[in-house]
Amino acid sequence: MIGRIQGILVSIHPPRLLVDCQGIGYEVDVPMSTLYQLPQAGQKITLLTHFQVREDAQQLFGFATETEREAFRQLIKISGVGSRTALAVLSGMSVHELAQAIALQEAGRLTQVPGIGKKTAERLCLELKGKLAPDLGITAGGKPQAIEASSEVLQALLALGYSEKEALLALKKIPPDTSVSDGIRMGLKYLSKP
Repeated sequence: MIGRIQGILVSIHPPRLLVDCQGIGYEVDVPMSTLYQLPQAGQKITLLTHFQVREDAQQLFGFATETEREAFRQLIKISGVGSRTALAVLSGMSVHELAQAIALQEAGRLTQVPGIGKKTAERLCLELKGKLAPDLGITAGGKPQAIEASSEVLQALLALGYSEKEALLALKKIPPDTSVSDGIRMGLKYLSKP
């Protein structure tokens, strides 16, 4: 019903924003990924939205990109995953990281998001498989080499004692078409910098 909202950002009280649209103030809940891209209060903003009507509430959710909104919509279709949980997932990881975790069936990465237990993570992996993966170029035939290699580099860095946060930061600095051995070497070089 309400697909986009444009107006003046009045206030930010995470995860809720107040947006003034020609005298009407809309409360919009946003994931942290969108929150980080916002201008200062008093500036003009445009958000893509998802309007949800329930028996006890009407809520408006805002997103900076179409991929975030689509991921949110896919998440809330899953039994047991409500809008708060979907926002938590998108606040805890980027859409690309979510799609990668789903494509590689890494439920463990999803359980690191607050509010996501083992069973919910496994359900997400099962029900979202093939729905977020097209963004990564993954086909039904299997994993592309780049994703397979980055997953192996990540596992190697974790095995060497680095935290997942450190390993993921290093992984972002490695070009996607790098071989596993070169990726590990580059990751270690990045992580050894003071």
